[in-house]
Amino acid sequence: MKKKKGKFTTQTTIVIMILIVIVVGYYCYLVNRSNRSTDERTPTTVEDVLLRDLENYYPSSPTQVIRYYNSIIKCFYNEECSREQLEELARKARDLYDQELLDNNEWDTYIFNLEKEIQDFKNNNRKISNISLASSIDVDEFTQDGYRFAKVRCAYNILQGRDSSSTIQVYLLRRDENRHWKIYGWDLAENLDDGSGED
Repeated sequence: MKKKKGKFTTQTTIVIMILIVIVVGYYCYLVNRSNRSTDERTPTTVEDVLLRDLENYYPSSPTQVIRYYNSIIKCFYNEECSREQLEELARKARDLYDQELLDNNEWDTYIFNLEKEIQDFKNNNRKISNISLASSIDVDEFTQDGYRFAKVRCAYNILQGRDSSSTIQVYLLRRDENRHWKIYGWDLAENLDDGSGED
C-alpha cells in the first residue's frame, strides 16, 4: 500500500511539473512575441520623415532645409502614402515655405495640384533614383532689399522604365525674423541667368 502511494505521488509531481513548464513556456512565448512586434517594428520612410519636429528642431542651414525638403519629395513621388500621410507631408513641406510663397499657394489649390502631379508622375512609371545636393560651401548667399537670401542647387535623377534623365533645380531661400531659412521659390537652372545675385 505504501509503495502505491509513493508511486502515485511521484507521477502526480511529474505531471504537475510538466504542466508548470508548459504554462511558463507559453507565457514566455507570448511575452516575447508581443515585445518583438512592438520593439522590432521600424518606422516606414514616410513615418520617419513625419517624425521630424520642425518647431523645436528646424534645419539650421539652407542645405539642411533643402535636404529635409528632398526627403519629403521622395516620399511624395516614391512611396505609397495614405491620404492622411500625404496631407501631413504637404503640411511639413509648407512649414519650410516663406510666407510670401504660402500666400501665393493657398492650401486647397496646393493640395489639388500636388495630388495631380504625383498621380501623373506615377502613371508615367517614374521614380526619383538619386538626389545630389550642393555642399554648404557651394551655397550662394547675398543680401537684397534688407533680406538675407541663399541659392542652393540640387540635381534630380529620374528613372522612367529603363530610361534615365536628370534636371537641376535652383532653390531660393530667404531668412525670416527667427533666422530660419525658408523656401522662397525655385526654378530649373537652365531658366536662370548665372552669375547674378538676383532672381
